[in-house]
Amino acid sequence: MACIGVFDSGVGGLTVLAALRRALPRVPLHYVADSAHAPYGERSPEFIRERSLALAQRLIGQGATLIVVACNTATAHAADALRAAHPTVPIVGIEPGIKPAVARSAGGRIGVLATTSTVNSARFQALLSRHAEGREVTAVAAAGVVSHIERGDLDSQALRQLVAQHVAPLKAAQADTVLLGCTHYPLIRPLWAEALGPDVHVVEVEDAVAMQAQRLWNAQPTHIDSGRIWLQSTGGLENLGGLARRALGWESFALSMAGAA
Repeated sequence: MACIGVFDSGVGGLTVLAALRRALPRVPLHYVADSAHAPYGERSPEFIRERSLALAQRLIGQGATLIVVACNTATAHAADALRAAHPTVPIVGIEPGIKPAVARSAGGRIGVLATTSTVNSARFQALLSRHAEGREVTAVAAAGVVSHIERGDLDSQALRQLVAQHVAPLKAAQADTVLLGCTHYPLIRPLWAEALGPDVHVVEVEDAVAMQAQRLWNAQPTHIDSGRIWLQSTGGLENLGGLARRALGWESFALSMAGAA
């Protein structure tokens, strides 16, 4: 069945999947969480490219005619390789929204919370050069946060302490706008907002990705009107299904293992 294929290093891409469902309520969506290999943010660029190519091939083999890379880290290190490997399949990536963060900031002091791999990537540095010249940008590699979310921990004291630790440099820099540069992070948006304080604007970019996917899907000749959601994981299913129900409020979806290969 023709569908939109979506993948992430784990459960974080559910935030993108939710935006896609809002934009395209009747389009079949097939999501693969590579939880057996999460988090990508602490992996090598070569490993990330290898996994991204394997996941995209799996989705295309199961009917995907458009691929959404619902992971900032995978986009940074694998988007070009995916487009080269599948030149006839539209590939939509997700990148830290430096441009909207700059537009939202009144004082030009911007904070970015992202994975170590994203912060260190050439693509991220290029975004800063292109959109943030003359602004004060403080980028924090928020190590450890994704692992908590992958375990289903959205509100423990240990996670709150980790959030406070990562937010501290942004508060010291007096950032007035903070970008959540990993798709996992909006799943704990209340913790970021609480730690940053009420005067700091928190920016996400999932809706922009959904709008681009909507444009590309509508340009395709074949449209399926089923609205089916299929969730797969290379790791455990409990957290993936639980977050879909708890964080997104979904009850109707297919859930199965994808295998770790």
